[in-house]
Amino acid sequence: MKNDNLKGQHRINEQIRAKEVRIVGDNIESAVYPIAQALKMADDQDMDLVEISPNAQPPVCRIIDYSKFLYQLKKRQKEQKAKQVKMNVKEIRFGPQTDNHDYNFKLKHAISFLQDGDKVKAYVFFKGRSILFKEQGEVLLLRFANDLEDYARVEQMPVLEGKRMTIFLTPKKKEAAKKAKPAEPKKTEEENA
Repeated sequence: MKNDNLKGQHRINEQIRAKEVRIVGDNIESAVYPIAQALKMADDQDMDLVEISPNAQPPVCRIIDYSKFLYQLKKRQKEQKAKQVKMNVKEIRFGPQTDNHDYNFKLKHAISFLQDGDKVKAYVFFKGRSILFKEQGEVLLLRFANDLEDYARVEQMPVLEGKRMTIFLTPKKKEAAKKAKPAEPKKTEEENA
């Protein structure tokens, strides 16, 4: 059953071990009742006594239909999950001596990734003896970050980890990306005539 992960979170009815509980709800005024009286009130309404806040003194309970309560909880969790923004991380790989054409090609891809709202992880991979060109790799990554400053901000500066030097870029807000687009020059009165 899908509600199994939520079922064990709350104590209901006879599972509540406190001697007194505070009952809150729509049709009941908030007050402290002995557990026996609270259970009887719930039973009279054909509802369940559900412990909402077990750490309070006395514990806070509601008289509600437990399956309906679980349904509402699950629905609320689903809505919160839908509101979360997922960030994808796109990787772009360079060699320490990447030429301009390849660099520009990868730069265009990075711009499209950032405009889509994805993070970019750019790295220079050093093979064999190319580790001697660490400085070239760092310069390349810093140039990459500088060329993307209109679209992204640097989350992590270049770091050498084993044979990889990595930099992380995060997209700027949408408003900043709109400002980055060059505005069309306004025509003067002479040009209009």
